[in-house]
Amino acid sequence: MSNEWSWVLLIAAAFAGGAVNSIAGGGTLLTFPGLLAVLSPVMANATSTMALVPGTFGAVWAYRQELAGNRSQLIRLWPPSLLGAIAGSLLLTRLPEKVFSLLVPWLLITASVLLLLQRPLSRWLGSHRAANPNLGTLVAVIVFQFVVGVYGGYFGAGIGILMLSSLAFVGIPDIHQMNAVKTVLGGTINGITAVIFAFAHIIVWKYALVMALASIAGGYVGARVARRMRAGYVKALVVAIGVGVAIYSWIHRAG
Repeated sequence: MSNEWSWVLLIAAAFAGGAVNSIAGGGTLLTFPGLLAVLSPVMANATSTMALVPGTFGAVWAYRQELAGNRSQLIRLWPPSLLGAIAGSLLLTRLPEKVFSLLVPWLLITASVLLLLQRPLSRWLGSHRAANPNLGTLVAVIVFQFVVGVYGGYFGAGIGILMLSSLAFVGIPDIHQMNAVKTVLGGTINGITAVIFAFAHIIVWKYALVMALASIAGGYVGARVARRMRAGYVKALVVAIGVGVAIYSWIHRAG
């Protein structure tokens, strides 16, 4: 692939990733495969993470009203998110690259399955919210959040869906406030992960910066047209891309 077409692919993937994140989630399943065409798997993962971070922090600002009544939940869940992300990102930077390369198909399949489960999970959450969680439930959610942080630091696609599956049990009253808390925790995980990747010198900045701008633009456009689009169709396309890249990775590895 020529250099010019590589840039076109990456900018389009980042724009689409930002838009998809604002409509259905799963933008990493677009940016990561695009970067795989020009970078090693570890560098592609790190650069993808950095490219999508700015859009996350914009969403945090948009959710500031919903966050006002959930400071206690953030105080509980922010530390395990931070520590888990540090652990996961250090695993990525310290383990041999072939370990991550071997896991790429499985990580893509996992993220695709999580994206498919988003809608039924949201319906399930609507009828299983706990108003007054007991101590055991809170401890379990905190431990689970640490595990989510480790996964997020190592790869990251699908962490929002994982967090929603546990936030229903800590007394948050509605899905919008759960999304707000999830966004802050996800921003924490991706933010500290991006910092560690930067210090490890595995981010390719010439791609990350341009893709970040494209993802911000895509997020803005996606938010503007979200009400006119069927999120289910967008999600199906993203899942198909994730599964397709996973299958390609398996075939390429076997060959």
